[in-house]
Amino acid sequence: MPIVTKKQGTLEYLVAEGIAAPHAFTTRMGGVSTGALSSLNIGLHRGDAPENVAKNHEILAKALGFDREKLVLSHQVHTDTVRCVTAGDALGIDHHLYPECDALITIDPGTALMIFTADCTPILLHDPVTGAVGAVHAGWRGTAMDIAGKAVREMAKQFGCAPENIRAAIGPNIGFCCFETDGEVPNAMVETYGAAAEKYIRPAGDKYYVNLKEINALSLRNAGVVSVEISDSCTMCSHETFWSHRYTRGNRGSQGAIILCKEEMF
Repeated sequence: MPIVTKKQGTLEYLVAEGIAAPHAFTTRMGGVSTGALSSLNIGLHRGDAPENVAKNHEILAKALGFDREKLVLSHQVHTDTVRCVTAGDALGIDHHLYPECDALITIDPGTALMIFTADCTPILLHDPVTGAVGAVHAGWRGTAMDIAGKAVREMAKQFGCAPENIRAAIGPNIGFCCFETDGEVPNAMVETYGAAAEKYIRPAGDKYYVNLKEINALSLRNAGVVSVEISDSCTMCSHETFWSHRYTRGNRGSQGAIILCKEEMF
């Protein structure tokens, strides 16, 4: 099943049709921020007014049906750390108040999870049997550390999820078309995933292009996930719709991914 765009007034976000829990991969569209941060910036420390970020979170909460007081954020540092959280871990909209991690998982009904991106890979997880959900920020370092697979294994360990039941969706990131790197990145991928990663690496002179979406899909499948939906959007190509750190040279807001652990199990 595809990842599709939904619209509610000026708000635009992407959803994976295979994930039944309320969720979104956000875009730049539908918020109140202005200037270079126009308009749905969800990150507090991008130079935006706190009241704008709070309003943008409110817009998303209304659209997806989550309680902002039960929204847990990620303090991302490009690691493979996975936090198991509940609504009691919610500390407001300042992600720097949270413990460092790059993935969140929960089975606590009513808890919503948010991760941030602006070229890195957002991944959402949902187990319709237990109701557990996860949100993963996979930068290239996290991808090379198998963070997506680790999040799946933590859901199995903490919540008893069977990996084959988990539905995964990989959202917009910097695509194979645009992610040009030095040798450090492909070398790290091959070190972790072996020859299976090589088909997702394209040499270009003394540079390389790396397909982070497909390598994260490989990570998920290695962990036992069968259903993986992949967005075809590239944040750099579609910089008018998504923020791209590389395209803007850092002068940008943050988009991300949100998922809600529902009161009812599916």
